[in-house]
Amino acid sequence: MQKLINFMEKYFVPLASRIGSQRHMVAIRDGFISIIPLVIIGSLAILVNNFPIKAYQDYMSSLFGHSWTSFAVYLYNGTFAIISLLIVFSISHNLARSYQAEPLPAELVSLIALIILLLQPTNGSFVIPFDWLDASGLFVAIFVAIISTEIMVRLRQFLKFDRKGPIRMAPILSRSFATLLPMLVVLSLFSMLKLVFLSLGITNILEAFYNLIQSPLAGMANTLGTAITIVFLAHLCWFLGIHGTNILEPVIQAMYLPALQENMLALARGEVIPNVFTKPFFDSFVYMGGCGTTISLLLALFIFSKRTRWRELVKLTFAQGMFNINEPVVYGLPIVINPLFIIPFIMTPIVLTITSYSATIIGLVPRTVAMVPWTTPPIISGFLVSGSIMGSALQLVNIVIGALLYLPFIIMAERMEMAKFRSDKGENSGGDRTNDFHNNNI
Repeated sequence: MQKLINFMEKYFVPLASRIGSQRHMVAIRDGFISIIPLVIIGSLAILVNNFPIKAYQDYMSSLFGHSWTSFAVYLYNGTFAIISLLIVFSISHNLARSYQAEPLPAELVSLIALIILLLQPTNGSFVIPFDWLDASGLFVAIFVAIISTEIMVRLRQFLKFDRKGPIRMAPILSRSFATLLPMLVVLSLFSMLKLVFLSLGITNILEAFYNLIQSPLAGMANTLGTAITIVFLAHLCWFLGIHGTNILEPVIQAMYLPALQENMLALARGEVIPNVFTKPFFDSFVYMGGCGTTISLLLALFIFSKRTRWRELVKLTFAQGMFNINEPVVYGLPIVINPLFIIPFIMTPIVLTITSYSATIIGLVPRTVAMVPWTTPPIISGFLVSGSIMGSALQLVNIVIGALLYLPFIIMAERMEMAKFRSDKGENSGGDRTNDFHNNNI
C-alpha cells in the first residue's frame, strides 16, 4: 500500500494539481459556481409548478387562477433557460480576472460573439433561437468564452493603448478606446467563422455541435459505468489531499446540468423523466456530509468508536457535516493519505451510487428534477430534488449503509492504534492499558 501511495504522490498528484490549478479549468469551474444560485432558482421554479400532489395543484389554481404557473415560468426562462448566455459571461469574467485584466470588455465581447454565432437568417431578417440558449449550448458557450477572452486579453496587452497622448481623455473614455481594436478583431473573427459555417450549410452552430459532441457525451454520462468512474476519480483525488470535486467540477457541470434540464422539462410537459444521473443525484444521494459520504463515517464513529479523540472530533464536526462540509473530518481524522481509510472512503460513494441508481431504475425513488444548494442537509435535500418523501427515505438508507461500510475499518483502525499504543508503552509495565488508550487524545 505504501508503494502505491508513493507512486501516486510522485506521478498522479503533480498531474492532478496542475489540472486543478490550470487557468482555464479554474475559470470554467468558478464560472459554473458563480451562476449556481440562478440555476437553483430556475430548477425550483419548475418544481413549484409541477409538484406532484393534486391537492397542492388544485389549491394553487383556486388561489391564483389557472395562470398561476406563469410566475415560475418567467423565473425559469430568465435563469436556467438562458444558462448558455450566463455561463459565457461568467467564464469570461473569471478568465479575464485571472490575467488581472478588466473583466467587463471581455464579458461583453464574449456575449456578443456567442450571439453572432446564434443568429439565424430567416425571411430577410435574423432571429436568435431561444431554445438553444439553455444547457444544450453549454459546450459552445464554454469555447466561445475562452477563445474570445484569450484573444481580447492578449490583444489589449500587445497594443497597450497610450493614455498620455496629446489629447487628454477621461479614464473611462480612454479605457473604451483601448478596447475598440481588440473588440473589432474578436467580433470580426467570429463573424467570419459564422460565414464559414453558413457556406457549409450549417445555420445553427450550436445544434450542429450538440449533435456531434454534446449529445453523445450526454448519453455516455447517463450510464452507471461513467458515474462510478467520476465518483472514483473524485475520491481518489481527495484521498491524495487534492480537492477532487473542484478538479472535476467543469466536467460534471457540463455533463450533468443538461441532464437535469431534460428532466425538468420532461416534468413540466408531463412526460417520462429520462435521466437518472444529474448533478443533484450525486450531491443528494452520494455526497451526503461531503465527499466520501462522511456523514456515515461520523455516525459510525459516534456510535461504535471508543476513542475519546474520535468522539470529540465527531462532536466538533457533526454540525458542519450536516451541511455537507467535511474538510474538518477529512483532515482531522485524518482520511488524507491514510491507507486504512482509502478503501471505505472510495468504496462507500461507489456502493451508494449503485444503490441509488438501482432504487431509481426500479421506480422506488423518482428521478431528480431540481437543484438545491449543496449545503442543504440530508433528508431535506432528498425530498426537494425528487419531489418525494422517498428521496429522503433513500438518503436514510444510504447513510445507514455507509455507516456499516465504514464500521469494520473503524474497528480495525482502533485495534491497530491500540497495538501500537501498547507497543510504545510496553506490555510489561503492569496493568491493563485499554482504558488509557481510549482516553488518549493524541
